[in-house]
Amino acid sequence: MSLLSGSRFTRFGAVVCATAAGIAVAMSGTAHAAGADIAATRPPTAPHKIVMHQRGAHAAPRTPLSDLAWGGGPVQHNTKVYLVFWGSQWNSDANGVRSYLTNFFSGLGNGSERWSNVMDQYTDSSGNASSGNPVLGGTWVDNASAAPSRSTASQISSEANRGASHFGVSGVNADVFVVSPSGTRPDNFPNAGFCAWHDWNGRVAYTNMPYVLDAGSSCGANSVQNALDGFSIVGGHEHAEAETDPQAGNGWLDANGEENGDLCAWQGLTALSTSTGRFAVQPTWSNAAGGCATSA
Repeated sequence: MSLLSGSRFTRFGAVVCATAAGIAVAMSGTAHAAGADIAATRPPTAPHKIVMHQRGAHAAPRTPLSDLAWGGGPVQHNTKVYLVFWGSQWNSDANGVRSYLTNFFSGLGNGSERWSNVMDQYTDSSGNASSGNPVLGGTWVDNASAAPSRSTASQISSEANRGASHFGVSGVNADVFVVSPSGTRPDNFPNAGFCAWHDWNGRVAYTNMPYVLDAGSSCGANSVQNALDGFSIVGGHEHAEAETDPQAGNGWLDANGEENGDLCAWQGLTALSTSTGRFAVQPTWSNAAGGCATSA
């Protein structure tokens, strides 16, 4: 197991509604046992949007309050990511973002890499989290009309539902990425200070995935290999969080309300080798390792 930044992390994730902040939890040795403690002390929280902040949005690292603990909600079993490239703007893709994201998710969960296995330790009442084989469930360019230049959170949720209908999926295992084209400002990106966020709308888990290259190095461009690094760093972050907390607030969180991707955001960035190429990723929090890990 590759262990990174074992005892400290920078807080780059934040809950954008009521959070679990300030809850004191008596943690025990295993991931599921730890979850039982917090599940007994509070009911599952209401779903809420959870964001990945841009690089440098928070300053000093701090000591983690706890390992992740289970909030009583589901994890994803056999999770599938569905990429929805929103808008006729995607008829042109000079930077190859569609291919990059498609290859990234195609290479996850098929046994050729161990990054995905870090999430498998987290459980719900039905068993362990697990990735699909492969993670990618499908891609769709929704080019019937142009994506809005400034879409709202509600419009993004509606597009996620449109994608779910296109693929014929629903439920917590379906993770719909709404990928906006360059030059658009989904939910006030990049001025709002986030790179992406994920949520649950009652039908599917979904991610607001802006064109992060428009934010440059603040969202990961040229952090590891090339200008497209941010798409896999940020996309992997949101995928990992959706697998362990698909309803965005009642899955696996630390005592401050942060998720497995948040605790390791912008730390230990590396290139992950998969059957479909090499892609920049961040580690995710591992209770088993007691820190940020890139493999299990």
